[in-house]
Amino acid sequence: MEKQEQIRLVRQLMQRLDDDTNVDAGVVLRNPTSAYTCPELAEREWQSFFRSHPQVIGLSGDLREPGSFLTVNDFGVPVLAVRDEGGEFRAFLNVCRHRGVLLEEEHHGKRSRFVCPFHAWTYSNAGDLVGLPKAGHFGDIDKSCHGLIPLPAVERHGFLWVHPVPDGSIDTAALLGGLADEFDSWGFAGLQNIGYDTYDMRLNWKLTMDTFGETYHFTSLHRNTLALNFYGNVQAYDVFGRNHRMVLCKRDIDGLRGQPEANWEITEASLPVYYLFPNIQLNVFSFGLVMVRAYPDPVDPARSISRLSMYARPELLEREGSMISSVASAFAEVVRDEDYVVASRSQLGADSGVADYVIFGRNEPALHHYHNTYREALGMPPLEPL
Repeated sequence: MEKQEQIRLVRQLMQRLDDDTNVDAGVVLRNPTSAYTCPELAEREWQSFFRSHPQVIGLSGDLREPGSFLTVNDFGVPVLAVRDEGGEFRAFLNVCRHRGVLLEEEHHGKRSRFVCPFHAWTYSNAGDLVGLPKAGHFGDIDKSCHGLIPLPAVERHGFLWVHPVPDGSIDTAALLGGLADEFDSWGFAGLQNIGYDTYDMRLNWKLTMDTFGETYHFTSLHRNTLALNFYGNVQAYDVFGRNHRMVLCKRDIDGLRGQPEANWEITEASLPVYYLFPNIQLNVFSFGLVMVRAYPDPVDPARSISRLSMYARPELLEREGSMISSVASAFAEVVRDEDYVVASRSQLGADSGVADYVIFGRNEPALHHYHNTYREALGMPPLEPL
């Protein structure tokens, strides 16, 4: 993030602390509880936001070396992502061309060849069919026409994008909505993966997004965890097309008062949190990043899976690796054991069918933005004022 932008945001947070004010959306909205329960709406979201929309599957650090691979099966199309021998990022349908069996079942690793467990058809990490047992018995087949089915894949600004549709397109500038230069400034491309976690819970996928949408809850839900290090109900907020950036206020901001502004560092004063449409949260720490990806269950609107990926700057790992792992793990535990637990209770309330709507306050602009963005993408009218 450019230094002048860091200074602007830190000034804004300090002013809001001093004035006891917060970001103000200007209106209180009501969101129908059917947003979390309606099977027809859930099907439209699944088809529009996941089955036919470019997906961030990880960062460059998930495929650090030639021969590394990553599998994803969260948006209806099984994906095998690789870094081939020449260092190029590629993605394929993770399915053998013989009988359609899932080819690679491990989540990540390193291989130069992928061998189908059914009949041992073998593919290179460039997707070429390079061998099949008893080829003379099987019959004539043109191996050059029966490699793995490629999917559109783009690596840019440190992100790995895959389109689930073979003839789909990926326009990263449009997807980022003006955040490309800022992401480059963070050095996401150089981060190293330090761990994964998965939470399979009974809550709508948008409820997982909602938990990241405000700091109003910090002093109550997180009073013994995040509230020890963050001021609640204070943030900076900016929109970038369908995306946004929240800047959460750390208590350490007080230590910057009286220092030259040129010495201010945004990650010392705050935790920047970026939302990428439709389902990505990026939590930026001084040591790196924790990325959260939420996926709906294609059948049950009240179930979702969240994938957490944790990354660190390689130059810090040797001397601070233990501390970095502890901080990233502690953050993940708060998401799982506090945010998602209370969100699952919101799901119970929505499932009851008694309450018609929930309320998004003026100090919760991210919630306004999430849901109006989803609705606009589906051709629905915006949320109504309370």
